[in-house]
Amino acid sequence: MTPELQARTQPARDRWSGALAVLAPWAWPALLAAAVWLGLFYNLGSIPLFDVDEGAFGEATREMLARGDYVSTWLNGQPRFDKPILIYWLQAASVRLFGLDEFALRLPSALAATAWVAAIYAFVRRVPDVDTGRDTARAAAFIAATSAGVVVVGRGAIADALLNLFLALALFDVYRELVDPQPRWRRLAFFWIALGVLTKGPVALLVPGAAGALAFGLQGRMRDWLRAVRDPVGWLILLGVAGPWYALEYAARGDAFLAGFFLRHNVERFLVPLQGHAGSPLFYLPALLLLVLPYTGLLLATLPGARRLRATPLDTLLWCWFLFVLGFFTLAGTKLPHYLLYGATPLFILMARRRHALRSRAAALWPALVLLSAVAALPFVLRYAAPDARNAYVREALSRHDVFGMAWHAQSIALLAGVLLLALWPERPRTAGPWPRLVAAALACSYAIGGLLLPAAAELQQGPVKRAALLARQAGWPVRSWRINVPSFSVYRAAVTPATAAPRPGDVILTRSDALDGLPLRFRVLFREGGVLLVRIDG
Repeated sequence: MTPELQARTQPARDRWSGALAVLAPWAWPALLAAAVWLGLFYNLGSIPLFDVDEGAFGEATREMLARGDYVSTWLNGQPRFDKPILIYWLQAASVRLFGLDEFALRLPSALAATAWVAAIYAFVRRVPDVDTGRDTARAAAFIAATSAGVVVVGRGAIADALLNLFLALALFDVYRELVDPQPRWRRLAFFWIALGVLTKGPVALLVPGAAGALAFGLQGRMRDWLRAVRDPVGWLILLGVAGPWYALEYAARGDAFLAGFFLRHNVERFLVPLQGHAGSPLFYLPALLLLVLPYTGLLLATLPGARRLRATPLDTLLWCWFLFVLGFFTLAGTKLPHYLLYGATPLFILMARRRHALRSRAAALWPALVLLSAVAALPFVLRYAAPDARNAYVREALSRHDVFGMAWHAQSIALLAGVLLLALWPERPRTAGPWPRLVAAALACSYAIGGLLLPAAAELQQGPVKRAALLARQAGWPVRSWRINVPSFSVYRAAVTPATAAPRPGDVILTRSDALDGLPLRFRVLFREGGVLLVRIDG
């Protein structure tokens, strides 16, 4: 770093050091380790699989191992074209090592999210920019590890944490190509893109390609960009890494693969809402505020920085990356909150660079207080709202008061009280403002999400499904599903559960309480909990 750059960054470093002077040298590594453990690993294997996504990925992995078919994926005996193969391979390897359970299925995502956080730290640490360096790198990694969106997808047995890792690595090398054009940078970017294409398909090529083109164009370097994307060695790397599986899958499935994967789950997903996931043009604005919790106040202080879009190559790349993702998925027909995470990495870095712009404790801590208040109030809201739900299944699922015990209430209140104390405690002179308090509040929020909110939500939604599956497995019942979509049932039963359009006498049927009136025959209830039922059709 040059002397001029050191002089410009010294005031912020002094504020940082003054605020954390009492901490030992290992304090920040310990804080980052705590953030990663709380956000991504704590309670990882003790929460039932969420449906539909976690259950579908888990069951497809189980069937891969059962069939010995490591090219094509199946879900309850039917071809599954939703995603490419890499996440299934990683989950299958984890299951081989640790056995078929929630921990093994989620471990690849948790490790990928950890690598994502580490990649952010390593990149920011080495960028020669006025607002980066070791302290900003620590802050960016910490923000990433404790943001609500990362905590949720990093714990999920799905493909998104892995994709975000490869998107981040690819675009970090795109930035290096922007400031120091060398074949190795663009070829590394092609390699990460190839792994992303093997994880989730064309979106892994689209995001780096479009964001890179915008950044190079705004920097007046479009010729360099065109030269980089025409690199024949880069394309050979991409085709050599991702191509074999696509060729093998096409050889096995033919046009059904093209129609199912490329047309339905990519082109059609962009053109029209799939599976009811529609939304207004403003859908991603509130989603963004939720995904970055508890850093919403910091985000609002960061967004005006978009006016500095062309201030430095780093600003250009980061803003083009985020704004392209926001714009593209706003135009897409299918809208899901986690799509916005494909553009969250640049926000984590931008927010870290602006962390000292927050001078008000209220602006810094109100999102954490809102989140923790909502968690603490959740049992009372459900107790009030559940009896009035019109749908029988929803009413039964939300009326289980056993989910929230005294320990749950005590922890939620203690977390809220602790952050409230952080907000009210007088500030000492010559500190770095509210940023250290926000760090502490973020750890509390990570625990609230991973230790309280997600376990409660999973128990309400999937606890009865898991217990019904284990009962059916122990009894050896051949079960069919009717008017219910819970692929995690097949994971826990360790057997395919085909759907049926017409239950027959003697069948054991998995269904929901709001579907009972549609059963045409007499039946006997074998299991009923939280709106989930196993029934035997009388002969």
